[in-house]
Amino acid sequence: MNKYQILETTFQDQLQNIKQIRQQIFIEEQHVPIELEWDGLDDEAIHLIVFNNQLPIATSRLLKDGHIGRMAVMPKWRNQGVGTAMLLKLIKIAHQHDLKKVFLSSQVTAIDFYTKQGFNITSDTYLDAGIPHKDMQLNLME
Repeated sequence: MNKYQILETTFQDQLQNIKQIRQQIFIEEQHVPIELEWDGLDDEAIHLIVFNNQLPIATSRLLKDGHIGRMAVMPKWRNQGVGTAMLLKLIKIAHQHDLKKVFLSSQVTAIDFYTKQGFNITSDTYLDAGIPHKDMQLNLME
């Protein structure tokens, strides 16, 4: 099993690493238009960055309203638990901030990943940056 470290950070503190991962995954691999990727919300978000030794391998963010987004894992590290560890950390952070729910816009291909962690689908399929998505939500307080 590969070892990695999850760091809770700000956009400014890890600007280069976050941009590098999201550029490769969203803009280059998934062809998300650059103006959609850099939406102006990063400065207000809590960010996670995952390192293997000194190498940045994944990132994600949590907005103040509970919106989880920009979940990106470098190809070599997919299906090894990195995304799950990141998601669980974001949920823990949301609990610490007394959020009642977290929600996200899941690519249709990732729905099973989120349902395994208790998320429920809350919308029909729609296109975001030309990619089919569904909204999903996880209630944190019963």
